[in-house]
Amino acid sequence: MNPPVVIFDGVCNLCNATVDFLIRNDRTGTILFGSFQEDAGRALLSQYGVFAAPETVYFIENGILYIESTAILRLTRYLPWTWRWLLLGRLIPRPLRDRFYRWVSRNRYRWFGKRSSCRLPSAEDMKRFI
Repeated sequence: MNPPVVIFDGVCNLCNATVDFLIRNDRTGTILFGSFQEDAGRALLSQYGVFAAPETVYFIENGILYIESTAILRLTRYLPWTWRWLLLGRLIPRPLRDRFYRWVSRNRYRWFGKRSSCRLPSAEDMKRFI
């Protein structure tokens, strides 16, 4: 079985902060990460028919690609129990959750900024990147 993988926008500050949070809090230590701007991330997404620049985080788990709010909710399963309250988001209908997700996504550069280049993982974190 392949480990779960998060593909993110490597120049987005919000996305990078989310990756940092996940690396610190992934209780299983199994989630791998890749940016869309890197060849490995684009190649993996191309297997799922995704070729355009990211407007969402992509989460691949057990061969299934999850996007938008569903991807975020799936990721909470890997967090410590203190973060499991986020699973209550499942009670909100997906179209409404995704509408909110897309609103944040459209504004992420304006609100959180953008890097001039992709993040470089630390030597310690390198083993978590594809």
